[in-house]
Amino acid sequence: MFKDTIAAIATAPAMGAVSIIRISGDDAFSAVSKLTKKDFSSAQGYTIHYATVYEGDEPVDEVLVSVFRGPKSYTGEDVIEIGCHGGVYITRRVLSLVLGTGVRMAHRGEFTERAFLNGKMDLSQAEAVNDLIKAKDASNARSAVHSLKGSVTKLIEPLEEELTQIIANIEVNIDYPEYDDVQQLTDEEILPAAEKWLVQIREIIETAEKAHIAREGIDTVILGRPNVGKSSLLNAMLEEDKAIVTDIAGTTRDLVEGTVRIGGITLNLIDTAGIRESEDKVEQIGIQRSIEAMNRAQLIILVLDASSDLNEEDQKLLEMTEGRQRIVVYNKMDRSDADHDLSVSAINGDIGSLVDAIKEKYENELSAAQMDTLNNERQIGLAIQAENSMKEAVNALKAGMELDLVTLDLQKSWTAIREITGRAGREDLLDEIFSRFCLGK
Repeated sequence: MFKDTIAAIATAPAMGAVSIIRISGDDAFSAVSKLTKKDFSSAQGYTIHYATVYEGDEPVDEVLVSVFRGPKSYTGEDVIEIGCHGGVYITRRVLSLVLGTGVRMAHRGEFTERAFLNGKMDLSQAEAVNDLIKAKDASNARSAVHSLKGSVTKLIEPLEEELTQIIANIEVNIDYPEYDDVQQLTDEEILPAAEKWLVQIREIIETAEKAHIAREGIDTVILGRPNVGKSSLLNAMLEEDKAIVTDIAGTTRDLVEGTVRIGGITLNLIDTAGIRESEDKVEQIGIQRSIEAMNRAQLIILVLDASSDLNEEDQKLLEMTEGRQRIVVYNKMDRSDADHDLSVSAINGDIGSLVDAIKEKYENELSAAQMDTLNNERQIGLAIQAENSMKEAVNALKAGMELDLVTLDLQKSWTAIREITGRAGREDLLDEIFSRFCLGK
């Protein structure tokens, strides 16, 4: 499929014991043979060989050459990995010598792209490679590994199969109407199957959205009037003194951010300027930014002062956040005997009740993150596209529209589902349909 041979450094560009230079393509063996003055043309796959890399007659480095013969390699092509001594200089010098043999520098992600195009993995598995590299925690890593092993494909394939069967029934009925009564077929087979399909994909989408929240983190704003202890709460949650804490109201003039992991949930925390009426222009800017952050937030932690009665500013904030995803917490419980549903003492680091409330609030998201499901916005977006097209088809069926018009929406749904794993096209659909029926034609 590809005529050129590519190479790149496969390890981090930093000081280290060993670096790996990966080469993939038809000329991989000949290129390394030139560099090492050692014939690799007959080297068996899955073997490692000692060699010396030369520039002319000058030895440059002693290396280990790992051989992988296509199609049993990562890319499906002939692949060689040169393990040279680590370090930025020597690694780049060996790479330069490789490129000097006529091998081309690989683009970002090109090795995995070739693996996908050569049928070594589907698109969801290719995405999982990048997800695994970027995994921030055990949950993200687990999800990526499962996707790499084909969990997304296994999740999608039954939906694809059922949808193909629905379309096939309609196509055959259109071409050979004498075999079935159209209305009977619609009422007894096609419509129930389509409605069942909608229920299934909705469950997959909801689970994926919950899991995505748990894996990617929740944009969380700490909100409250001045001097209720927002910055103290941020510091307590982060377990570091990131925000300035004083008894002077209005200390926080700008947004202060941090990330914390709580019971498997990542919170992207933002401490905001206290919201109140102010004549100070700088504080006004901070307050406006606080309001903008609140409007973008997925979760609002509204902090109230347990040591004093609610005032007009508190009431206003309660009204502003009504109907939003929020947790109302009373701070400074060490200064109060009042009984509140959720109380903390941020200055003393006593925030256990808030942590428990966050865990309880996102219990379903945590459970979803442990399941095999769709893993990113692209996959979820395509599933939603498929769902919307199927809804159109169901509405058309209920309205008694011609079946050949209904299939247009069904085909859109089928294409969106197939695009999740990188397989789509009307020709594929026709091949699949006609492979199922033998009508003597």
